[in-house]
Amino acid sequence: MITIVDYGMGNLRSVAKGFESLGVEVRVTQDPKDIASSEKLVLPGVGAFEDAVRNLKELQVTESILKFLEGGRPFLGICLGLQLLFTESEEGGLHRGFGIFPGRVRRFPNGSLKVPHIGWNQIQRTGYRVQGTECPLLKGIPDSSYFYFVHSYYADPKDKNIVTAETEYGVSFTSVVWRENIFATQFHPEKSQKLGLKILDNFARV
Repeated sequence: MITIVDYGMGNLRSVAKGFESLGVEVRVTQDPKDIASSEKLVLPGVGAFEDAVRNLKELQVTESILKFLEGGRPFLGICLGLQLLFTESEEGGLHRGFGIFPGRVRRFPNGSLKVPHIGWNQIQRTGYRVQGTECPLLKGIPDSSYFYFVHSYYADPKDKNIVTAETEYGVSFTSVVWRENIFATQFHPEKSQKLGLKILDNFARV
C-alpha cells in the first residue's frame, strides 16, 4: 500500500487516481501514526512553502515524515514535496524545510520567460548512478521526455550528486532528485499522461 500525505496542499485525488489506475492500493491520510508506519510514502504539494511547513506542523505530521525518511522505506516527493526536502526556501522570506538535502529553494530569475513556469518541458538525465544503477524512478523513461510543471521556485542542491535529471527554463534547474530510498520530482507525474504514470508505476515497484 502507498500512503499519500494529506496536508491540504496537494493534488491528492489526481495522485491517488494515478496509482489506482495502475492497480495500486492507496491510503490518503493526515494521521501521524499511519504516516510513520507506511510501507511507501508520497508527499505531493501545490502552493507556498511557508504554508506547507505551517500546515504540516499544525497537523503534527512533520516528525512522522522525518521518522519515515530515516527508516529506509521508499519516499516520493512531488513538486512542493521535493522542495520541502531541502534546508530552506526563499519563498515569502527565508523558511526552513526538512533539511534532508542541503540546499536552498530559489525563485526563477526575472527575464524573458514567464514565471511561474507552467506547462510541458523536457528532462535531461545527469548521469548520476549508484553502484552502476540508474535511478529506478526513471526506468523506461527516454531522455528528453516531456513532463508537466507548475512552479515559480526550484531547488538548488549543494550536493549535485543527488540530481538525476535537470530541466532548462532560463536556468538549468533540478527536476529529479534521488538518494537511496528518497525520490522526488519537480514536475507532476499525475498530470503527465502516459510517462507520468510510468513514473508512478516505477515508484510502486521500488
